[in-house]
Amino acid sequence: MGLHSAQKKHFPLRGIDGVVQLFDAELRKSEPDLALLSLVLGFVEHFLAVNRVIPINVPGVRFEPLEPDCPNSCFPTVELGMISALYERFTAQIRGAVDLSQYRNTASGSSRELVKKVSDVIWNSLSRSYFKDRAHIQSLFSLITGTKLDSSGVAFAVVAACQVLGLKDVHLALSEDHAWVIFSKNGEETAEVTWHGKGNEDRRGQTVAAGVSEKSWLYLKGSYMKCDRNMEVAFMVCAINPSLDLHTDSSELLRLQQKLLWLLYDRGDLDRYPMAMGTLADLEDQDPIPGKESPLTIHLKAVSSAHKHYNNEHIYPYMYLAGFHYRHRDVREALGAWAKAAHVMQEYNYFREDEEIYKEFFDIANDVIPTLLKETAAAAESPGEGGEGADKHPKQAAALSALQDPECFAHLLSFYDGICKWEEGSPTPVLHVGWATYLVQSLSRFDAQVRQKVSIVIKEPESLDDDDMSSDDPREGRRRGPRRESKLDEQGPSPPDGPTSPSSQPPPAPVPQPKKIGEGGGRRRSSQGLRLGDVDGKPKSPSPNSSPLSQQQASPCPAGPVVAFQSEKMKGMKGLLCAAKVNSSAIKLQLTAQSQVQMKRQKSTPTGDYSMSFMKRQRKSI
Repeated sequence: MGLHSAQKKHFPLRGIDGVVQLFDAELRKSEPDLALLSLVLGFVEHFLAVNRVIPINVPGVRFEPLEPDCPNSCFPTVELGMISALYERFTAQIRGAVDLSQYRNTASGSSRELVKKVSDVIWNSLSRSYFKDRAHIQSLFSLITGTKLDSSGVAFAVVAACQVLGLKDVHLALSEDHAWVIFSKNGEETAEVTWHGKGNEDRRGQTVAAGVSEKSWLYLKGSYMKCDRNMEVAFMVCAINPSLDLHTDSSELLRLQQKLLWLLYDRGDLDRYPMAMGTLADLEDQDPIPGKESPLTIHLKAVSSAHKHYNNEHIYPYMYLAGFHYRHRDVREALGAWAKAAHVMQEYNYFREDEEIYKEFFDIANDVIPTLLKETAAAAESPGEGGEGADKHPKQAAALSALQDPECFAHLLSFYDGICKWEEGSPTPVLHVGWATYLVQSLSRFDAQVRQKVSIVIKEPESLDDDDMSSDDPREGRRRGPRRESKLDEQGPSPPDGPTSPSSQPPPAPVPQPKKIGEGGGRRRSSQGLRLGDVDGKPKSPSPNSSPLSQQQASPCPAGPVVAFQSEKMKGMKGLLCAAKVNSSAIKLQLTAQSQVQMKRQKSTPTGDYSMSFMKRQRKSI
């Protein structure tokens, strides 16, 4: 069966608006045609990014300028004949290979055997040897014309094929770096249908329960996206790859992607798709459309969506937000967003298949943050000269403010605390000497006086019990970890507060404000768990003598940021971090030491670093 007459009337599709109108019409239906829309997008992407040639050299394909006065910006006209032929070829291939009469119908929906059979059909139609990480092979157009698909493209093709067979219960499931399918009533059943990473290990037909239970980031501890049809359309739009090469993007594809995402956003189809909102916000930041919401507003909605629908288990909403602030050189906000990302990450165990998120954090810690702080330091030192002073002074003031801001330093420590906590209990180590070198460099950007304005709270091991919901705040503190303060018995300026803590454990009232620093999005944390006695690490002895004095100074201390360290490594470095001089050798030794938490049983998992570039903006855009 081919296209319906209602679908045919939209052809030929001329320009970006023609494609958007087709998507709008399909999204208004209960079952938008995934195969048709994927073929259209693949056709357009092929002639704008893969085979971008002079229009007259492409037989059977017409190009029209997007704007009459701009002949260099052309868009391929999507003709009905070509798309209809490709569509019929795909549907005939699927229907001819799958005999539904051989599979039992269940009351709850499709059977695992049937889903496995469909995945076999897609899998066996692929070329035996090709580079599976190459760009522009995510659509059905690539499957039909080139027999090539990337990992996520295979999962999407399985869902589209199931739709062709009338299996309405089979949908796409997405984590932040992997895709599989859900089926049966309410999507209760899961099945792997594609590979992940560089190896082509065949897990097809297996459930994802093991990955969920071992708390790997790849499966988001079960907080993955369960797509409906419109979210699957959003997925294919996010999968558009506008890159022509490593340094150039197709402006036409960027505009098409932006308009399609706005169509989905305005309909509410992205409400449960944080990464799609992040992609839209990035596009708006590069080329804003007048009258639309600001990029920052969309980023914050993405973070809110991750909280509301996914238990704040997603990392990329914070990464997108941090990238936005980084591009605008909002140092404190960028560091704060990275710290929140790290504090979400600390609840996972690191496995080899999580290598993509490892690379993200590695780049941030060892390239992005050091570069940001270096540029900030340079801007703070450069005097405004001549007539340029008016432009330079505000930048210089902002740079000085960032490096003198204890909250920036608190966010930096909170970020590293989350990374260290992520490593604890993981079967694969995270930190090595390369991390330590750049940590020392970043710490050194802040003067001792600034570092000593931050108070450190140490969380005791017993408070790590996830099931303990008592007021001791065990679990709340676990998620935090902004910053630290003065050294154990060394610090004099801010330490007065330390003494107060033992005798004035009551003052939790002032402490709550500073506590916000390390919070990873407000997930769990009660002010009761932070005990001032642990602050500065210099408790007991001074408190008896300076009880009256310390009580008077109890209020000044909370004025500074408070960081609650959760990881053993950062707890061990508490005194080093607030010392007058940064001891690089001691810090490197401590950071690269073997994790001090008992290792959990390791399940053998294949290595992999497949990057789902379709789900996030390329790192070069940061």
